[in-house]
Amino acid sequence: MEKIALAVEAEELTEFWSQRVLARANGNLFKVAKGIGSTTWHIHEDQEETFLLLSGRLTVQLRTGDVELEPGDLFVVPRGVEHCPLAAEEARFLLVGPEVTSTAAGGKPAWSADGGTPPSV
Repeated sequence: MEKIALAVEAEELTEFWSQRVLARANGNLFKVAKGIGSTTWHIHEDQEETFLLLSGRLTVQLRTGDVELEPGDLFVVPRGVEHCPLAAEEARFLLVGPEVTSTAAGGKPAWSADGGTPPSV
């Protein structure tokens, strides 16, 4: 049993929109991630996606309207709801869910591979 420094774990990530599993509890995975630019629009048919924003600002775009998150905010995207996270500047967050989201299902953009940055940055 050891404590986990979320800020340190997020700092060490080398790819945007990738997830690192930090802990497991009660059937859930606790994953740290960072984002800039946006993912692609996507849906998780098999699970909710829970965001806890650690730093920066994150907009979770929904077809029904945007949800703006600031540090300390928590938001759950319901199962089956199309969404597209967007960060004008780097945002770091914790994701909680029952399994790791696949690259395709998670909307990870192709530019983010190998530590790339979005075209508009």
